[in-house]
Amino acid sequence: MPQTVNLTGTLIYKPEKCWNGFVLIPSSSVSKANGARLIDMNGNVVNKWEGVFGAFDNKLIPGGDIIGSTGEIPGVPLEMLDLIQVDWQGNLVWKAPDTDEQKINGEIRKTIRAHHDFQREGNPVGYYAPNQLPMKKGKTLINSNKNVLMPHISPYVLSDSRLLIVDENGEICWSWQLMEHFEELGLSEAAKNAFFRFPGIKPHMDYAKETYLNNCAWLGPNKWYDNGDMRFHPENIITDIRSLNISFIIDHKTGEIVWRLGPDYDASPALRKLGAIIGQHEVHMIPKGLPGEGNILIFDNGGHAGYGLPNANSPTGQYNQGRCYSRVLEIDPATLEIVWSYGDYRNKLESELSLFFSAICSGMQRLPNGNTQIVEATSGRIFEVTPEGEIVWEYVDPAGFAFRAHRYPYDWVPVQKPVEKAVAAPQSVLVTLGERPQNIDDSFFTRKSIWR
Repeated sequence: MPQTVNLTGTLIYKPEKCWNGFVLIPSSSVSKANGARLIDMNGNVVNKWEGVFGAFDNKLIPGGDIIGSTGEIPGVPLEMLDLIQVDWQGNLVWKAPDTDEQKINGEIRKTIRAHHDFQREGNPVGYYAPNQLPMKKGKTLINSNKNVLMPHISPYVLSDSRLLIVDENGEICWSWQLMEHFEELGLSEAAKNAFFRFPGIKPHMDYAKETYLNNCAWLGPNKWYDNGDMRFHPENIITDIRSLNISFIIDHKTGEIVWRLGPDYDASPALRKLGAIIGQHEVHMIPKGLPGEGNILIFDNGGHAGYGLPNANSPTGQYNQGRCYSRVLEIDPATLEIVWSYGDYRNKLESELSLFFSAICSGMQRLPNGNTQIVEATSGRIFEVTPEGEIVWEYVDPAGFAFRAHRYPYDWVPVQKPVEKAVAAPQSVLVTLGERPQNIDDSFFTRKSIWR
C-alpha cells in the first residue's frame, strides 16, 4: 500500500517577492496547538501564548499584546467562554464584559458567548494597514450570541448573532441583533419556509443554531464615503452569513442593511457574471492605504450552503447549493465587477479544482506590496500569492486546521528581525512500504506535488 506524505512547515519562500513579517496563527479545539503562535516566514515560532485560543480569531496589537479567549464553552458549539487581551508574556490586560448566560456543566454561568470575530478600535479589519493601528485600549467590536424566540421566523428558540461594541471599561456602546433584521436579508419565500422548518436544531441543545454571522469588521476610511456614498460610512459594519450565502453592510446609526451581496445571484446581469457565492467567510473592505483600497475581499468557500427550493441534493431546501472548489474574490462594491480573483476555475479544467478548497472557515489579507495572504483552513495551509497568482510563500501548519492567520510588521513585537532564508518548492516524492506488487508501476506510488 502507498503512504501519503504530508509536508508541513514552510514549503516555499521567495523573500524578494514577499511582504515579509510575522504571522499570527490562532488555535482551536480542532488544532493540535494549545494556544496562539507567532511565526516567522521560515516557520520558526517567535512566541506562543499557551492557553490563549482564537475566538475564533486572534489579533495582534503593536507592542505584543493579543486578543483571544481562554477556550470554548464545554458542550456548546461555536461559542467562547470569554474575550481577553494578554501581553507578550501572557499576562491578562483586559477582559470583555460577560453579556449573557449559558449552561456550563449543568450550571448557569455568565459569559460573553463570543464567536468567530472581533475588532479593536483604530484598525477596521484586524490586520496591518498603513496608519491604522489597533489601540491597546479602546472600543471593541464583538460578534456574540443571544437566544431569541421569534415565532414568525421559526417555532424554535434560535441562537442569534448579536454584534456589540464595548468600551475599555466594559460598557456596551452599541448593539445589533440579526433576527431583528431578518426581512432585510432578501430571502425568497421558499428560503424563509425552509429556514422555518429546518433552522439547525441540535439534539443535545434546547435551541437551534445554524444561521449566524461569520465575521465582523468596520469599513474604515474609504474613497466611496469620501465621494459622498453614505452606504460606506467608515463606522458602518460589514459581515456575512455563510449558511444563507449573504454578505452585507450595516448602517451604524440606523441599524439598517444598506448594501447586500446575495442570496439571489440571478437577480441581475452583474450578479450572474459574478456567480454564486457559497458559504463565504471574512468579507471585508480593503483598508485605505493598501492596493485595491475600497474593494471588497471575500473568501468564497464553496461546499454546501443556502436555503431555498428543494432539489435532488437537498430534499428539505436546506443547504440547497453546492460547489467543490473555493475562490478568493476582490469585488468593486459599486459595480459588483470582479477586480481580481484566485482559484476561480470556471474557465479551467475540472482536474484542477481540487488544488484549492476549504468548505469551512478560511480568509485572506491584502498585503502592502499588492500580494494577498490566503488561509485554506481545513488543510492548515497559509500562502501568499502575487496579483498574477504566483505562490511566493507557502506554509502548512503542523498543528493542522487554521481558522485564519494575519501578517504583521516585524517592529510590532519586542524581538529582532529574523534572518529570511529562501525555501525552494518541494519536488515530487516516491514512497513505498514493504514489497511492491509487481503489476503496479511507479506512478501508483508517486504523489505529485501541487506546489509550483
